[in-house]
Amino acid sequence: MTELSHLDAKGAATMVDVSAKTDTVRTAVAQGRIVMRAETLALIVDGKVPKGDVIATARIAGIMAAKRTHELIPLCHPLPVTKVAVEIEPDPALPGFEVTATVRCTGKTGVEMEALTAASVACLTIYDMAKAAEKGMRIEAIRLLEKEGGKSGHWVAAP
Repeated sequence: MTELSHLDAKGAATMVDVSAKTDTVRTAVAQGRIVMRAETLALIVDGKVPKGDVIATARIAGIMAAKRTHELIPLCHPLPVTKVAVEIEPDPALPGFEVTATVRCTGKTGVEMEALTAASVACLTIYDMAKAAEKGMRIEAIRLLEKEGGKSGHWVAAP
């Protein structure tokens, strides 16, 4: 079995010491989607949700979430995030939205958790703003698509 990096010799949770690692440019891309009825998708796309601009609000929420990941996920390091981009695209085939978050920093540890958090919170925000129209929306397929930088280099998820 692989040794877990977030446990000490006694099995207690601990934050990984990354002080000896080299600063490198780190990038991560994560994705998620929210599935809903076609009528709910149309309400959002047409800007007819009473709470306001769902897409703009979800994008900002995702950006904010990436910057605060260390406050939400135990043992995550606070990182000097230099880029967060959240793309939210309607997909009539779902129907729903596909959310893609890209996060970058120059640092000693990766930004995978920040990208995953951004995609998740953007989806949650869409749900929150449209739940009056539909409570049965599903958030699904949150996953890391790609990461770059650091000792492990470039990784891309299988399709």
